[in-house]
Parts: sequence; C-alpha cells; structure tokens
Amino acid sequence: MTRLSDATLKNVIVPKPDYDRAAVTDGIVHIGVGGFHRAHQAVYLDDLLGQGKAREWGICGVGLLPQDAKMRDALAPQDGLYTVVARDAEGDQARIIGSLTRYLLAPDDPERVLAALAAPTTRLVTLTITEGGYDIDDPDRPAVAFQYLADALDRRRRAGTGPVTMLSCDNVEGNGRVARQALLAFAGRRDPALADWIAAHVTFPSCMVDRITPQTTDADRALVRDEFGVDDAWAVVCEPFRQWVIEDEFCSGRPPLEDAGAQMTGDVRPYELIKLRLLNAGHSTLGYLGWLAGFRYINEVASDPQFQTFLRRLWDEEVTPLLAPVPGLDLDVYKATLLHRFANPRIADQVARICLDGSAKVPRFLLPSVREQLQCGHTPHLLTLAVAGWLRYLSGTDEQGRPIPIEDPMAATLQERARAGGPDPRPLLSLGNLFGDLAESPRFVAALQSALQHLYSEGTRATLAAYMEGDKSSPAQK
Repeated sequence: MTRLSDATLKNVIVPKPDYDRAAVTDGIVHIGVGGFHRAHQAVYLDDLLGQGKAREWGICGVGLLPQDAKMRDALAPQDGLYTVVARDAEGDQARIIGSLTRYLLAPDDPERVLAALAAPTTRLVTLTITEGGYDIDDPDRPAVAFQYLADALDRRRRAGTGPVTMLSCDNVEGNGRVARQALLAFAGRRDPALADWIAAHVTFPSCMVDRITPQTTDADRALVRDEFGVDDAWAVVCEPFRQWVIEDEFCSGRPPLEDAGAQMTGDVRPYELIKLRLLNAGHSTLGYLGWLAGFRYINEVASDPQFQTFLRRLWDEEVTPLLAPVPGLDLDVYKATLLHRFANPRIADQVARICLDGSAKVPRFLLPSVREQLQCGHTPHLLTLAVAGWLRYLSGTDEQGRPIPIEDPMAATLQERARAGGPDPRPLLSLGNLFGDLAESPRFVAALQSALQHLYSEGTRATLAAYMEGDKSSPAQK
C-alpha cells in the first residue's frame, strides 16, 4: 500500500480534493495543528475549496514546539494531506482533506514562520494553543506563540503591511477577548507603541467551536488503512457533528465560511453560554459520576438509562430555565442531539480525558448555574450532586476500591483536602479560588454535604435513584 500524497491521491477511493491544490495560496496561518484543528477548521476550508471558493485562503500550519516534529514528520511525506473519519453508529465516513498547504516547524527555521506571519498575503491568523497557552506569566510554559506573534506584528507595523485578524479557536470562553488581552499585554511589555499599533490594526473576534475529536491511536490508523485503503500516518477520527459560530469582526477580509456551514454572528456569548452550561457541564457530570460507577468511556455512561435520565432532568430542571433564548436554536433539539453525540459508540472518548483539570472546569461549567439557581431562591440538588461527584472523585479511589489518577494543576492540594474531609466537603469548599462565595451559602453547603454523604455511604447508582425519586436528605438523618 502506498503512502498518501499528492502523487498517490489518484489511487484513493474515498472522497478527496477535486480542486487544484497547486492553485491554492496561503491566506491563513494556523498555530497549533492538532487533531481538533484538522477535524474542524481545516474541514470547513476544504469544503469551500471544493466549492471553487476561497482559493486564496489555504492554511499554512505552524508548530512552535520541538515535540511538534512528529506532526512535521507525518505530514511532510503526505504533502499536508490527511484523512478525516467521521464515526457514528451508522458507520464510518472517510474523506481526504487538502486545505493544509504546508507545515512549518518553528525550531527548524524560525525565520520562515515569522515571514509567513508577516506576509502581506496573510490576512488571518488562527490559534489552537490550549487554554494554558494564553497565560503569558507561567514560568513553566513560555509564551512562545505570543513571542512569534509580537515579532511578526512588529514587522508588519514597520513594513506598513495591512491589518490582520487573530481568531482564537480554542475552547475558551471569550477566546477572542482572552487572546487580545494576552497579546496586548505581552507586546506592551516589549514596546508600548507596538501594543498601540496592534490595538488599532488587529481584530480579535471570538468564536465557539464544537466537534468531539479523540486523540488518534494506532488502532485508528489501522482502521483507515484496512477499511479505506489509505496509508496515513496522521489520520484523525471525530464525530459527524460540527459547529462553528464566529463573530463577524474581520478587518482584512475573510473566507465565506457561512457557505461551509459556519454561523456568523454579532455576539457569540449566548452560544458559548449554552455550550458551557449544557455540553461541558453535561460532560463533567457524566465524567465524574460515571468514573465512580466504574465506567471508563463516555459513550457507555451516556448510554446507561439511569445516567441519561439524570442528565436530562439536570438540564431541563436546573439549567435550561437560566438560559436566554437564542434565535434559530431549539434547546430541546440541542439537548437531544447532545445525548445522541455523547452516546456515540464509535467515538471512544475516555472518561479520564473529560475528568482532567477539574479545578478549571467545574468552576466554569457547573458552579455558575448553581450560583444563579441559589440567587433565584432555589436549591439545585441535581447540579449539587454533580459537584459532589467531583469531590468524591478527588478522594483518589473509586467505589470498587481502584485508584483514580487525578490529573489537575491543583492535584496535591485537592487530594489532600478531599481525603481529610471525606464526606465533609468543607475542607474543599474553603478553597476560595474555586468556590468563592458559595462556601458562605448555608443552603448550598447543606445540599453539598448531603450529596457527598450519599455518594460515600450508598454509592453512585443508589444516590442517583434517591435523587430522582426526590429523596435528598442526608443518610445521617434517615
């Protein structure tokens, strides 16, 4: 079997680019070419190219770190081509993506990366550098992306090159605002005049992205080879669903992304909020409670009738009433679609991945709804049980006595307090950076203590059953 490349593309039997890739020029530089970018943004651009549009909006991929060499080594022999396999219960659908025209590794040649970013033809710079990549003060993680961006924008300023749009595609609330704040702060430390120029010549639209994309495994590569006859060193698997909602604040033109299914809007925040409160909160709920019950894959938890019913009630009773209507979006359909996506048996999304970094996720995904319900005079018992699931998970041992690997920047502190408190949540509640004023709410503290005691004394399934029957009293009170 021949390795995927421009030369062998004619032999591939799955859908493939039918446009002239040699005629596509770079208008986009993307920093952080991981699986999500290749399953999401690059697919939208490939769709446009297949429609005969956006020929000046090809993607120049950039890897900034030495470990990105594996992407270079995989994609270079393939001329940037790779396979995307969308998987669900109905089967697998594969296609070859051709929108990535070249890939540059910064440690190999920093000048080529700077030249690409500063080129007049580059009108859009997109980013997937993870949430931590925007922390310019982390001593253990130098802000490499912002070093390159500041240098390149300084070149554009001095050369009189036109404006450019920076579009963060990370799963970060207000990602455009976060990117703008980080870049202006970084540039301002170096040269206040540069920061002023950036503020005047660069726009930072926010966007909301969504497509479940597990990490590619050797089994995935074998599937692409055996099922579709494609020898691809860096295929990517994902779910069929995809969503991209983008604020239309581009200062140097843009590809017609709406023609590929993206939604342009004046304000992405209502869409972000729905995703955070339903999708992300739902994932966390299934993740922590599911792990305690012995599940290791999200689709298995989401396919369990008891967990399905619990999550749907949590959404319907305690989250949806807090959400403002969004034109064109039916929340009942959205929630049903989420459950279908979570239960996709062809996406092996690990519970362990969902449970990562709970100290960053729980305060963003679950606690805002808890706080708003309390402000409305209600005690959100189902949401509180989801939070209690995280606290029980932090003990480091599941209900079968097996160890739980806690991967979190605050792991040592969290585990120490979880083990010290056991069924008493107060040692963890005293972490003000996580719970804030919720620790001062008698109703929340009592509800959380009751939920945590249930989980410790009765286990997850019995607790879910009790809560759905309306019995939220503490086991000690029975």
